[in-house]
Amino acid sequence: MKNLILIIMSLFTFTTTNAQESIYDIEINDISGNPIDLKQFRGKHILFVNVASECGFTPQYAGLEELHQQFKENLVVIGLPCNQFGGQEPGTEKEVQQFCTKNFGVSFLLTEKIEVKGEGKHQLYNWLTDKKKNGKSSSSVKWNFQKYLVDEKGEFVNYFYSTTKPMSPKITSLLKQ
Repeated sequence: MKNLILIIMSLFTFTTTNAQESIYDIEINDISGNPIDLKQFRGKHILFVNVASECGFTPQYAGLEELHQQFKENLVVIGLPCNQFGGQEPGTEKEVQQFCTKNFGVSFLLTEKIEVKGEGKHQLYNWLTDKKKNGKSSSSVKWNFQKYLVDEKGEFVNYFYSTTKPMSPKITSLLKQ
């Protein structure tokens, strides 16, 4: 009996320590430095996009805003400014926010500037790019405006390279389900 209890305890420890981290447990701040509670988005898809103001894909801000407006009942778009690709997001958070508002009328959520690769990779991107954490697939961020979709239950759905436009059926078809 004692051995059985030890086996059950070791199995419990194994399963609890190897449990998949939830996207909702990750901490990140908005562009003004205020904490974002990702738990508030349960029940909605979340599209995470690393963004930059001086990139050939920067016009995708308009498509992201259109996506946000069209699907805001069941989608949260979160733009994550990043300066790791060609130094194409050199501004401060305030400058990024002003640029997005003035040039594209962005009303979706923007975060603080983060790193999406390398040693300083944000915890969010550790989750989004690692199959051991997200339970579905591993990837690396290739360039600005790479998109990661999480479903309404907080489960990883898929990622899309920069060339996939925000209003692409590859993305919108997953939101209409």
